[in-house]
Amino acid sequence: MSLSPAPPTSATAPARWAKVIDHTRCIGCHACTVACKSENEVPLGVTRTYVKYVDVGVFPQARRVFQVTRCNQCDDPPCVEACPTSAMYRRPDGIVDFDKSICIGCKACIAACPYDAIFINPDDLSAEKCNFCTHRLDAGLEPACVVVCPTEAILVGDLRDPTSKVSQIVHREPVTVRRPEKETRPTLFYRGAHQATLDPIAAQRPPAGLFMWSEQGDLPQHVASGRPDGHGTSSAAAILSYDVPHASPWHWRVSLYTWTKGIAAGAYLVPLLLLLVGALPAGSLLWRWAAPVLGAVFLAVTGALLVADLTHPGRFYLIFTRPQWGSWLVRGAFIISAYGLVLALHVIASLLGRGDLRWALAAPGLPLAVLTAVYTAYLFAQAKARDLWQNPLLPPHFLVQALLAGAAAWLPVAGAVEPGAFRPLAGVLGGASLVHLLFVWGEATLAHATAHARLAAHELIAGRYRAFFWAGVGLGALGMLASGAVLATHGAPMAGSGAAAASLALAGLLAYEHAYVQAGQAAPLA
Repeated sequence: MSLSPAPPTSATAPARWAKVIDHTRCIGCHACTVACKSENEVPLGVTRTYVKYVDVGVFPQARRVFQVTRCNQCDDPPCVEACPTSAMYRRPDGIVDFDKSICIGCKACIAACPYDAIFINPDDLSAEKCNFCTHRLDAGLEPACVVVCPTEAILVGDLRDPTSKVSQIVHREPVTVRRPEKETRPTLFYRGAHQATLDPIAAQRPPAGLFMWSEQGDLPQHVASGRPDGHGTSSAAAILSYDVPHASPWHWRVSLYTWTKGIAAGAYLVPLLLLLVGALPAGSLLWRWAAPVLGAVFLAVTGALLVADLTHPGRFYLIFTRPQWGSWLVRGAFIISAYGLVLALHVIASLLGRGDLRWALAAPGLPLAVLTAVYTAYLFAQAKARDLWQNPLLPPHFLVQALLAGAAAWLPVAGAVEPGAFRPLAGVLGGASLVHLLFVWGEATLAHATAHARLAAHELIAGRYRAFFWAGVGLGALGMLASGAVLATHGAPMAGSGAAAASLALAGLLAYEHAYVQAGQAAPLA
């Protein structure tokens, strides 16, 4: 079937493509899913589009409702802003498309999408999603799903053409979009859809994860629609009967990266701050050699983790050769590269015996260390889909964690490297641990603004990640108390007291980081 857009209203105005899913007509036949897989050669296990089933009501007043789930083709697409290489891009006609040849597989687009519409293709390891079958639209044909729908429940058309069915429905009839609070301005409109299908946590998940035609269970890295605790938020009785699971994009490497990056930033930042307040002499071995070397080592580990987490690690250089500056992944890469350069120059200055050069490097080194510690908060905030991470206190929290990690990294060796710094380091560790635990206490007790954030917080504190969370809290508290015991010791500290305090603090921080990163991705989006 051919589809030709109306002539543009001006010489520069292209078509403005949009879709309407008419759920007063949808019969849940999955013809769209099959046609999409066939047309676009989508492998088994992943989908560009699928149909979710929800059973609403209580017998005998019960019915089954459907929702066709796919990319929402946003006017303000967060996936495009988050993509570091512009592999996700928005065409002049409004379609959000992708270029697999420059995708590095960072999964930032998946974390950013509030609709869980993007996935990594297991065959070519690049990100993809529904793109309105642009190859067909450009040839004047309708998308494959539109052609095969037996009830004409899927319509595609030009919003600028007043004669198109899509334009008439959108501008004259009541339609809705998914998650309007995200302000992405979707151009996929739903007509007659039940709220229990549009809201991914409105319906309850079936007992034991036993869906129609599938057994999804409750795998640690997979999330299905419906509340993981089995209780929906809809006032109507609603239970999922068919759904597909989606993998969380960022796993243990990202959790570990936040920890190693904190050590890399704190290893230089803490000695510099002690130097500035007079608690460390300028000629200290800790400042001259140890700080830049340890910072560089953990910065290298951080970079290795980031590259290893890519599905196309060989393309990591594209972040630097074709950067998309709106992405905080790009900004962070340049920040840590500049920080690494300062650390290297610091080592060279020490080799040359140039104390004046070390002081000069401290001027850019201080803000770069702070930015290295906190930029991840902005990277997480760019993941608009993850409500738990939309926290304005996250940047200072990451800075406190870097101070904690830096002090903990130095405390075990301070007695040998710089004995005079032992007690100040213990003070920094104890103070940073206390502030960190206060931040965690606020996260656990304060009300969260959205249902998705509350659900993620539940998963953090009492759900799947509670063991890591409480281990982090408990070990962190013990580390703080051990630091206090070190400070209370008069004269020479007890052997191993610094190592004990540091080990407890670092282990607690790592456990908490893992719980926080994974729980933020636990709320279902589709």
